[in-house]
Amino acid sequence: QAVVDFERLGEHAAAFQGHDVGFCCLGTTRAKAGADGFVRVDRDYVAQAAELARAGGCKHFILQSSRGANAQSRFLYLRVKGEVENLVQAVGFDRCTILRPAVLLCKRQESRPMEWIAQQFLGVVARVFPTAYSVPVETVARAMVACALQPGEGKVKVLENGAIHELGKA
Repeated sequence: QAVVDFERLGEHAAAFQGHDVGFCCLGTTRAKAGADGFVRVDRDYVAQAAELARAGGCKHFILQSSRGANAQSRFLYLRVKGEVENLVQAVGFDRCTILRPAVLLCKRQESRPMEWIAQQFLGVVARVFPTAYSVPVETVARAMVACALQPGEGKVKVLENGAIHELGKA
């Protein structure tokens, strides 16, 4: 495990050397980082990490994005997620897998009251419609590992929430 300073990511290029597969789940919230900080973390840091990974020999990059990601969106969150998807694809990996989960169900150490309420509601909805609006983070993690272990099917593969649930069952 290597600890890097994302403000000086270029100084940590050695940490990105010699890996066949890269996994990226980096992200923050606008509430925590502000609009500029959100863009810096969710787009700029991720794009730079992808470039360093590719330069270090990474062949397959697996990116956790978001349902609804669209570089043309009016909403900052979805626009930034779409922009970073495009930037990562442009790096030129042999394979690029993008996962677009819906609301992530997880336990957090930090307090996010509105998110907690949404998760409680979506946890109940998930019992009736398990793949519609949410996905447990453990399912996303299993799906990401399964993507790395499966043979490649094309240069870029995008997995929406339902496909993440399917792959995460394995």
